[in-house]
Amino acid sequence: MNIYEVQAKTPLLVLKLLQVWESSVRATHLFLSDAEILKIREFVPQAISGVAHLVIAETEQQVPVAFMGVEQGRLEMLFLSPAERGKGLGKQLLRSGIQNYGVRTLTVNEQNPQAVGFYEHLGFEIYQRTEHDEEGNPYPLLYMRLK
Repeated sequence: MNIYEVQAKTPLLVLKLLQVWESSVRATHLFLSDAEILKIREFVPQAISGVAHLVIAETEQQVPVAFMGVEQGRLEMLFLSPAERGKGLGKQLLRSGIQNYGVRTLTVNEQNPQAVGFYEHLGFEIYQRTEHDEEGNPYPLLYMRLK
């Protein structure tokens, strides 16, 4: 597995990461309908392209299987292909974010309990909760910071 920060966010790479994002969301965000996933999907390429630090994990065949985006010490995104879950890759990426990019805060959907537990296991604690997401949808968010 190769893990590195991407300098050139090419359209092809963004398309491949969009596929990782969608497969990850479909496996973990069970509270979202298909229509909601497709609606959110429209904004993902811009988010991937616009994040300050984009770190990807890819196979030896150069196929992206996970990625993380960091902006000013904040984890903005962390998505893994379903086949990679439970193998330590998410932990490796997040620890890299903490060490190399100063990740200290993140936001996670309350309705994604596996992610909440993952972040708590790695030393994050909840300091704030909202009833709705940033777009005003009824998906409670948990704001977490490194202890």
